[in-house]
Amino acid sequence: MKEWKIYTKTGDKGETSLLGGRRVPKHHLKIEAYGTADELNAFIGLLRDQEIAPHHKDALLEIQDRVFTAESLLACDEGCQPDYLPNLYEDDVLLLEKEIDHMNQGLPELSHFILPGGHPAVSYAHVCRTVCRRAERIVTQLAEHDKTDELVIRYFNRLSDYFFVLARRIAHDMDISDIEWKARK
Repeated sequence: MKEWKIYTKTGDKGETSLLGGRRVPKHHLKIEAYGTADELNAFIGLLRDQEIAPHHKDALLEIQDRVFTAESLLACDEGCQPDYLPNLYEDDVLLLEKEIDHMNQGLPELSHFILPGGHPAVSYAHVCRTVCRRAERIVTQLAEHDKTDELVIRYFNRLSDYFFVLARRIAHDMDISDIEWKARK
């Protein structure tokens, strides 16, 4: 069995390879897009490690799989369509919408902006939301220059909404009130 090493030394000059083989600078927009999605995935893992309802943990594990799928699609160079890559589907977006609608049931009506906080799990959900929004911004910027799967953009858009509602649901389930933001006068 061949030993596998994490370091290849091929990136020592500030370049990396896209799926398809093309070498690009590590600051290339594609790298920024899938790198931010990877950062999001790490934060989702941190949120999943919190003491939250088992259903949320299960949903987050499935979401991590879909985010990794999006990362793969973003890492693929234009024209690259390997058979081994997974895909996102419309049903993945619909599942997020279903989860959002279910979590929203019984939550107090929102009449103010809310501040993250009240419990680490709530704050981690907000961190996931904000990193997801950043990933979405980068992917939409990438789409202006490179062919980008529209479902990746839609998935991240819906996913950030999911994290907002999840934060509120976790707080509600822990009997923690939303921290309303009231602008100074």
